[in-house]
Amino acid sequence: MVFKRLMQAMGVGGPSVETVLANPNCRPGGVLEGRIQVVGGDHPVDVSYVALGLVTRVEVESSDSEYDVNQEFGRAQMTGPFRLEPGQRHDVPFRYQVPWETPLTDLYGQHLHGMTMGLRTELEVARAVDKGDMDAVSVHPLPAHERLLEALLRLGFRFARADVERGHIYGLHQQLPFYQEIEFYPAPQYAGAMNQLEVTFVTDPRQVHVVLELDKRGGLFTEGRDAFGRFTVDHATADRTDWAAQLDGWLRQSLSRRGLFS
Repeated sequence: MVFKRLMQAMGVGGPSVETVLANPNCRPGGVLEGRIQVVGGDHPVDVSYVALGLVTRVEVESSDSEYDVNQEFGRAQMTGPFRLEPGQRHDVPFRYQVPWETPLTDLYGQHLHGMTMGLRTELEVARAVDKGDMDAVSVHPLPAHERLLEALLRLGFRFARADVERGHIYGLHQQLPFYQEIEFYPAPQYAGAMNQLEVTFVTDPRQVHVVLELDKRGGLFTEGRDAFGRFTVDHATADRTDWAAQLDGWLRQSLSRRGLFS
């Protein structure tokens, strides 16, 4: 009996959990739907809760090092406590709200190099937490994101990679403790003046805050410095602007002011 209680305390013969997504594709501010299947093990247990959370890889920079961590965000509890008998199946249908600031992982049917995203199921029994497996999730751009990205492609920029960095952008209100940078190779007409263009979206229910960062080339006697630009795109009116012309004008003006473009 003592051995049996010890095995139970270690989770041996405990419940199993499987999450089934109706569709792994979503957009920021949208929902993921599915069901969580909890099946009882060899002995009755009291489940404290079942929770869901998105997990992505985040780059962390400190004073003397740089490393990646898997960070959970958008955590939501799906159940309260319930009793699970041996072999009993407990189904939990869910609608999980995807945070508006969730990073993008897929653009135009292609996975964005450098990005990972998964929905993790967590089960707590007797104060022992089982993080469970992660189900891969694909996050696609909203129409406002697409307008900006399409404009960059029309100008000749090419996708390079993306990452997620821990921190906050000065002057912007963020719900999440990190932000995404989508990196582009420069279009031919700007290639002599910049190394890359980085785009960050900070999205809320009404609008998208867009932050552009130019990694400019340094000359023999000049130091390469970054230039920043930011503007706001309303979801409702994103398709009323010629974004290619707007972006081209800002880039030419910014680079010309620094003598890098004529």
